[in-house]
Amino acid sequence: MKPLVATSRDSLGEDAMALVLIVDDSPTQTHALRKALERNGFEIATACDGREGVRLATELKPDLILMDVIMPELNGFQATRELSRRQETASIPVVMVTTKDGESDRVWGLRQGAVGYLVKPVPEDELVSTARAALDRRTA
Repeated sequence: MKPLVATSRDSLGEDAMALVLIVDDSPTQTHALRKALERNGFEIATACDGREGVRLATELKPDLILMDVIMPELNGFQATRELSRRQETASIPVVMVTTKDGESDRVWGLRQGAVGYLVKPVPEDELVSTARAALDRRTA
C-alpha cells in the first residue's frame, strides 16, 4: 500500500488541521481509522509498516502518530522506541492502536515512548478524544 502523503502544513497557515500519521499494515484498519479521523477534521498520512512509519514521521513531522504493534519489517514497539530516541521525532506523540490487549503489552508500549494505548476495535469517540488529548499534551 502506498502512503498518502498529506499537503505540507506550512502552506496551510495557522488554522491547518492536525496531521495524523497512521502506521498499520492492515488496509481495512487503516481505512477505518482514516475515515473516523477525517470526519473529525484531521488530515491523514499513512504508512504500511514500522520502517515506512519512521521514514514518513521524519519526513512529514506529523502532529500525532497512531501506531499498530504487529507489523512486518519493524514492529510498532520497535518503531515507537526509534521515534522517541530520535531528536527530530521525539516530540511527536505516539498512540499505540492494536489488538494486543494485555497489561504487559500496554506497559511495554508506554515504556517505548507511547503516550497512549488503544485496543482495536476503537470506538470513534474514544479514538478522537485520545487523539485530541495527545495533541493537547504536545502543545501544553
